[in-house]
Amino acid sequence: MTAPLPAHSGILVREVRAETIIDAPPGVVWRVLTDFASYPDWNPFILSIEGKPWVGTRLSVEIRPPGRKSMRFSPRVLRVAKDHELRWIGRVLIAGLFDGEHRFTIAPEGDGSRFVQAEVFTGLLVPVVDLTGTFRATHLGFLLMNRALRERAESDGS
Repeated sequence: MTAPLPAHSGILVREVRAETIIDAPPGVVWRVLTDFASYPDWNPFILSIEGKPWVGTRLSVEIRPPGRKSMRFSPRVLRVAKDHELRWIGRVLIAGLFDGEHRFTIAPEGDGSRFVQAEVFTGLLVPVVDLTGTFRATHLGFLLMNRALRERAESDGS
């Protein structure tokens, strides 16, 4: 087994990202994104979120990447900027083992919005997790959620 390379070499860092254009203003997209109680009605990737989107709080999040079993974790909210960004960090056991900083960003785009969902994974287990196809499944989950968010926000109107 080879020793892991330092994080700055790119081996222990991995970003998964997906974006979409939504024909609804940022306020509408934000309202749908932060209405956690309705996630079971429309979200094919994040099955549920319990808690409030307040900086410093812990959420209880259940996800199911396509083709995978669902999993629950308790990330800490890092940033909340109404109509613009929601960011959290989740960790496996201890910091530095397998951390994921997840962010949802919304930016004005013409008469609508650009929605970006991304997660930066860092830690010693990144190379191992990469071998399992987890990042590919996560990316597909992002794409599915982004499409469902777009459909929901556009049908909600402005």
